[in-house]
Amino acid sequence: MEKIKITPFQFFTLIVLLQLGSAIVISPGVAAKQDAWLAILLGLSGGVVLFLIYSYLYHQFPELSLTEYLPKILGKHLGWFIGFLYSLYFLYIGTRVLRDFGDLLVTAIFPETPLFIISLLMVLTIVYVISLGFEVLSRTGEFYLLLLMFIGFVVNFLFLMSGEVELENFLPILGEGWMPVVSAAFPRVLTFPFGEMIVFTMILPYLNNRKAVLKVGLIGLVFSGALIIFATMMNIAVLGIDIVDRATFPLLSAISKIRIGEFLERLDALAVISLIVGMFFKIAIFIYAGVLGTSILFKVDKYQKLLMPICIIVLISSVSIAENISEHLREGLEIVPKYIHMPFQVYIPLLLLVITVIKNKVSGNQKDKSKN
Repeated sequence: MEKIKITPFQFFTLIVLLQLGSAIVISPGVAAKQDAWLAILLGLSGGVVLFLIYSYLYHQFPELSLTEYLPKILGKHLGWFIGFLYSLYFLYIGTRVLRDFGDLLVTAIFPETPLFIISLLMVLTIVYVISLGFEVLSRTGEFYLLLLMFIGFVVNFLFLMSGEVELENFLPILGEGWMPVVSAAFPRVLTFPFGEMIVFTMILPYLNNRKAVLKVGLIGLVFSGALIIFATMMNIAVLGIDIVDRATFPLLSAISKIRIGEFLERLDALAVISLIVGMFFKIAIFIYAGVLGTSILFKVDKYQKLLMPICIIVLISSVSIAENISEHLREGLEIVPKYIHMPFQVYIPLLLLVITVIKNKVSGNQKDKSKN
């Protein structure tokens, strides 16, 4: 791994940027209709539990990334194979988010521009930043988080000033009971975006304060979850759940309704800036984790050697992963959570937790016997 250190605040920044990423673009939990905010809250609770597991595993191997401690838990060959699958998983998620980014810009701003060209520009930017080192990406995130917070404040203030907010859109609360909320939360909202914290298992060894991992991680997770809940509620309050459910990008539709007087309207650019920033960091973090994991497993001395070839594969895959945006969204919301996210975010970490706890207990018993 790189010989770098990131501060707790930089870690917090990266968590928030990754969580907001594409979650603000595609409002999670809308399957629960006007109770989407409850589904997100439930998903966040599950995400907190998952991060407790990730944090526990990290503290057992504080100097190692996920792909490095997997062989120590599962054995050399099986651990290497699972680590390779995780590297592919991280790159796959980066590919899907890159497609989200391309579809967003093609739909909202550049309808005549080829998807490949837009994705290529993003990939080239990511290659440049990541090649400079992860520390550069972390420091850059500090500025852009402040920018996003400022834009978010301005947009929500304008929502309130425009008079478009209708609180009646949240009624009736739990009109169809808890089942739609629970089914929307698990596995969809749990795995997207909160379970995606699994990517930080590749980055936690970089922190310069090990004791701050759990505290900062939970604060970042809860803070970003609160922002996603607020953004989703604002979309529903402005548009109504029927439009939110049908809209490809609800946030853009909501912001387009802001009109104050005859001079302040068409503020879509603010939303697009926010979404580009969030998606950039999310794609960059996942690609970095995938490239780093691959370089560790194949014993490549510098991950930069693999960066460009892997990014070319990611770029081509993002364009060919689905024929159109509808197919892409359907796969991402219906197939990926159950069959890809759940194994990598939940099932395998739970297995690692059980094996590690058993090993520690057996080791502790053997030490006690040797003392006696």
